[in-house]
Amino acid sequence: MAFNNKQVEQLEAAIAAGVLSVRYADRTVTYQSLVEMRRLLKQMRDELGQAAGVPRRRRIVRLYQSGTGNV
Repeated sequence: MAFNNKQVEQLEAAIAAGVLSVRYADRTVTYQSLVEMRRLLKQMRDELGQAAGVPRRRRIVRLYQSGTGNV
């Protein structure tokens, strides 16, 4: 399933409020437990490329050359 940032925000708000029901557009989803909600939140973030709400760091690769360059 494709998730969007608004769905992540709604689920985070529900977890923070301590409720088990979340309304997404035209449907309401009732979760069985907080554990299930946190598991889904992790899945949503993974699919959207977010790591616990913190943007991923870019990898920087630096190449160095030693010597005079004469072959």
